[in-house]
Amino acid sequence: MQLNSFGSILGFAEEMESRDESFYNTASVNADESVKSAFEQFMTDCKKNLKNIQRTRRENVTEMILEGISDFTSDAYELDPGVPGEMDTSALLAASRKLEERAEQFYLDAAEKIKALPEVTRALKLVAKKRTAHIKQLTEM
Repeated sequence: MQLNSFGSILGFAEEMESRDESFYNTASVNADESVKSAFEQFMTDCKKNLKNIQRTRRENVTEMILEGISDFTSDAYELDPGVPGEMDTSALLAASRKLEERAEQFYLDAAEKIKALPEVTRALKLVAKKRTAHIKQLTEM
């Protein structure tokens, strides 16, 4: 899918956060106690990220009409992590790492594409930073 506008980029981000939240919700139910709290925190962070993205979209609605984006598609960021209810803990951790790495890269790339809108760039980089922290946490497990 072409991400050729402010609205399409933030729309894709909203969808990604919702899918990731759903993944972590199911993962937290099926995971060992040793990683359950991390998945619950990731799920909470996805909810917060979604709210921040929606707020950013609302607050910058006038700018979204003006700023065109080129050469940016969602293809590189589409990921099917599998069904968390059918995974053991190590598979859940591996899938989570892929989700986090994909999201981190998307937010960094999107921030670069929308650099003409500093408030939006800041918001996207903040979400990328949270995803980087998740990757570090997953690496330590």
